[in-house]
Amino acid sequence: MQILITHGSAARSRAFQLSALQLTLAVTFLIVVLMLLSGTIYHVLFQKAAREGWPVVSHIVKLVVKDEFAQRDRFMRENLDAMAQRLGEIQAKLVRLDAVSDRVSTVAGVKPSDLEMIRKATQPAAAASGAQGGPYIPLDKPSLEQLQSSVAVMDETADRTADIFTLVESRLFEARMRSLMIPSTKPVQTHVGSGFGFRSDPFTGRPALHAGLDFPADTGTPIYAAAGGVVVAVDSHSQYGNVIEIDHGNKLLTRYAHTSRFHVKEGDIVKRGQLIADVGSTGRSTGPHLHFEVLVEGVPQDPARFLAGNADAGPTAQLPPAGRSRRR
Repeated sequence: MQILITHGSAARSRAFQLSALQLTLAVTFLIVVLMLLSGTIYHVLFQKAAREGWPVVSHIVKLVVKDEFAQRDRFMRENLDAMAQRLGEIQAKLVRLDAVSDRVSTVAGVKPSDLEMIRKATQPAAAASGAQGGPYIPLDKPSLEQLQSSVAVMDETADRTADIFTLVESRLFEARMRSLMIPSTKPVQTHVGSGFGFRSDPFTGRPALHAGLDFPADTGTPIYAAAGGVVVAVDSHSQYGNVIEIDHGNKLLTRYAHTSRFHVKEGDIVKRGQLIADVGSTGRSTGPHLHFEVLVEGVPQDPARFLAGNADAGPTAQLPPAGRSRRR
């Protein structure tokens, strides 16, 4: 591209040769300058005209600003409406969850006084202040302040429900632990030979108290812990032979007597169903079997009561017929 510049009839003409790149750069520079100039005019001239109330310019500026504000307000209103609808759905879910927490709490054995304490601790101050009043002014559309208030209330409700479920979980865990510590699992998978109560002593023939259950089985048959606990004794006794005692807490203890081999040692923590020993015929015994006792505060209890959930728990104490193999 060639540009000619002349100064009168007698002056020389000057020619400028522009390449395509130079022309592009020049046009770009011109556009940038115009944009900067328009921005300066808008921010300086138009805003000043709007503040000082110039007749024509201020009216144009107000129309432009009003249209921008209207679009922004419409956008915010649409988002607030959508947010309000979503908050309403979440609030309904929280109400249902609160009702579920009440039912679950009752099943878990949580005291109503504990729930009331949690509710009072998270109750909004306005609701707990007593007397209230004022005119009722319905609003068709929710405001940002109303939505923020609703979010705060739902946050408190969620915290309260979380506290309730934490308390319920704690109670259920305690119940679970108690069930794991109750000797309700048969230590040997066989039938009961001799039950709890008075019977004829197998050595003297005289009536004597049998303080446990006898499980006849072959020597070497596995013996399992009837419940979880701590092994407090692994010893040899003149009456019980090789004996293991497990403490289950709450002053409850189980005893496994006449064993032939130990698989645990004193101080071990065992769980329900864990292998602890093998059946034998050590101590005061007439043949291989397990003598199983349950003691509460040192007082022998009928193990059949704890094993009642098992159909094979067997009969309780009866005098064995003459000629029947008797084991202590």
